[in-house]
Amino acid sequence: MRDDYLSIGGPDEDSIRAERNKARALRKTRWWQQKTSSGKCYYCDRKVTFKSLTMDHIIPLSRGGRSTKDNLVPCCKTCNTKKKNALPVEWDEYMENLDNRKKTP
Repeated sequence: MRDDYLSIGGPDEDSIRAERNKARALRKTRWWQQKTSSGKCYYCDRKVTFKSLTMDHIIPLSRGGRSTKDNLVPCCKTCNTKKKNALPVEWDEYMENLDNRKKTP
């Protein structure tokens, strides 16, 4: 177990704070500008304004995710709010259930 984790298995507040600072720094980079240039949400694929895009951790910090380029994606505020701290498999199940409800009369 890494030393930045509590005995219950979650990251401690200091490591989460450090990861948030890394994410803020990445938000100011050319990489993030290019990542958001399409204006599309990673999850729902809708096109939104730049101001409506947020930075989301695919694997949330609270669940052990890191602020790395392969774990950060642009998403709309709606999806980010709905996703909360869900893992990718949990989010996929949620979206699948929504699709099934739309198809059922």
